[in-house]
Amino acid sequence: MIVLFTDFGIGSAYMGQMRAVLHQGAPGSPVIDLFADAPTFDPRAAAYLLAAHAPEFPPGTVFVCVVDPGVGGDRPAMVLRAGGHVFVGPGNGLFEIIARRADSFEAQAITWRPDRLSPSFHGRDLFAPVAAALARGGDAAMTATTAIADNAWRQPDWPDDLAQVIYLDHFGNAITGLRAEKLSANQQIQVNGDSLSRARTFSEVPMHQAFWYENANGLVEIAVNQGNAARDLGLSLGHSVRLI
Repeated sequence: MIVLFTDFGIGSAYMGQMRAVLHQGAPGSPVIDLFADAPTFDPRAAAYLLAAHAPEFPPGTVFVCVVDPGVGGDRPAMVLRAGGHVFVGPGNGLFEIIARRADSFEAQAITWRPDRLSPSFHGRDLFAPVAAALARGGDAAMTATTAIADNAWRQPDWPDDLAQVIYLDHFGNAITGLRAEKLSANQQIQVNGDSLSRARTFSEVPMHQAFWYENANGLVEIAVNQGNAARDLGLSLGHSVRLI
C-alpha cells in the first residue's frame, strides 16, 4: 500500500501527476489519499498530523509525504523506516515526530536522481518514483540511499506535543497537535478566551455547545455540537491552545 500525504490541495493536478507516476512504477499497489490538504507550507504542524495517522496503516505501508516549502533548496531528500512503515519525502522536520515516537528508526538520504528533476516538483519526479520502487521491492539503483546526519533533518527543539490548531476539517472541527492521552479527564483548555471542558463525544453536550474530545486518532479536537468550531470560536490554523 502507498499512502499520499501532501499539502497540494484536494483535486489538484499535482496529486493526479503523482498518482500516475506511482501507478506506472508500482501498478499492483493501491494508492490511498490520506491528506491532500495538510497544513500548507508548515512541515512542523504536518509532522504531528502525520504521526497521529500513520499508526492506523498496516506494516509495510509506504508513505509519500510532501509538505516542502524548501523544495529545490538544500534540505535532503530522505527515506525514514520507523514503526514498520517507510516514509519518503523531504528532510525538513516532517518526519521528526514519527522518528521521536518510534522504538527505533533508520534514516537515510536518497542518492538516486532521475534524468528529469523539476526544481519545484520533487513529489512527482523524485519521491513518487522512489516510493514506487520501495513498494514493489525492486530496482536497487532507485532505492539507493546513504547515511544522513541528524542535524540535516532532525528538529530537537520542537515540543513532544504541539499546543496549537494543526488542521480544520470539513465540519469546522479544529484538530490540535496535543495527544489526549496526556491530559486528564477534567482538563480544560482555552482558545481565544473561551474555556472548554472535555466530553467523550458530541451527544454528551447540548446542541451548539463547544467542547473538546479525543478524536479517532488520539488527538485533542475542538468541536461544537452540530456547529462549526472554526467559525463559532474564531479559530484558524496555528491558533494557540492553552491548558488551564
